[in-house]
Amino acid sequence: MPINQMGTQAGKSMYKIEHVDIGFKLTFAGIVTKIDVAHWFEESRRALTMCKKPFGVIVDMRNLDLLPADVQAEIVKGQMLYREAGLQRSAVILSDPILTMQSMRLAKNSGIYHYERFINASSDAQWEKHAEDWVACAVDPDLKQS
Repeated sequence: MPINQMGTQAGKSMYKIEHVDIGFKLTFAGIVTKIDVAHWFEESRRALTMCKKPFGVIVDMRNLDLLPADVQAEIVKGQMLYREAGLQRSAVILSDPILTMQSMRLAKNSGIYHYERFINASSDAQWEKHAEDWVACAVDPDLKQS
């Protein structure tokens, strides 16, 4: 069930926050601006007050454009907010290698890198299952048996 679908550009949602069994599913798509991220941060802060701890997060970034520097700084703050609120593990779903490198750097900057796994949806047909297995059961997708 979506908590929010704010931040739109040409009718497309730039971010979405959903409560799911494991915690949250976050979706980012298209061009995300600093204003979008500020709204996401505030919506996240409210959503995190209602969640059961510890929790996991699946972040779908398959359709996201590269993040500008000012947006990256805000994303790091958001990642820290989730970690401080009880984030246990997260899985980030991507399809672009440059965005993957950017996301890894941001996770290192925020301190969540060791709790996060990055899954390439373009080469992993079971990306959703692998993300859920990591977040819910600590089955590391980097060590999966094919």
